[in-house]
Amino acid sequence: MPRSIIFYTTLLLGIVSTAAFTQPQSFTPTTRRNSFLALSTATATSDADIQEAKALLCRAAETKLENPDRVLDALESLEKNCKKQHKENPAAFSKDIMDNISGEWRLIFTTGTKERQKKSGGRVNYFPLKAIQTFDATVEPKVIENGIYAWNLPLLRFSGDFDFDERRRKLEFDFDLIELFGLIKIKLGRKDVAKIGASTGLGSANNEKLADNGRRAFFDWISADENIATARGGGGGLALWKRVDEE
Repeated sequence: MPRSIIFYTTLLLGIVSTAAFTQPQSFTPTTRRNSFLALSTATATSDADIQEAKALLCRAAETKLENPDRVLDALESLEKNCKKQHKENPAAFSKDIMDNISGEWRLIFTTGTKERQKKSGGRVNYFPLKAIQTFDATVEPKVIENGIYAWNLPLLRFSGDFDFDERRRKLEFDFDLIELFGLIKIKLGRKDVAKIGASTGLGSANNEKLADNGRRAFFDWISADENIATARGGGGGLALWKRVDEE
């Protein structure tokens, strides 16, 4: 890839990113009953906590008026309780994610990567730009796009493919195409994309390290339903997306 293209792409991304700113005992019947009740109670509590967290996150996605600290607390609570549910039935939990992930998602809230958190003093807030992530899990290879828009014009848009590891809830992806202003398309290597992302703050420096080691960037997926999606990025940041309504 010509150095001049990388330079100007990085420069443009930098301008955009500046604005934007995871011994056995014998059991009596009573013991079994109590254990079952304890498990049932724990599961019910987990379900209730998940619904409570999702309710707040849905309000935040709709209005952007919820306190950022409460949004972060809700994301962390959702992540903790979804991990518990995934351990109970990994296949069903992951299937639910993949059944819902296809479509367009607008980034609403992000804590940023751990590097960016350090630079900003740990501050988190709503994402001010129109950033749309698109997934299509109905085709092979599965498709992923990530773009920043001005109205409906894609200023910058990355395209590639992804895989989903059901056992670990890990979505691994590569970008190999960049599109500028909806007009100019440039084929990229994995390391080029990681370098541009890391140099502008739109990606994680960890992605660049992964690329150097021949590994893919990733999200540890938390949830996806008809309204919102949540995940923790490879750089350690949490994110909340809102499904884009079909017009």
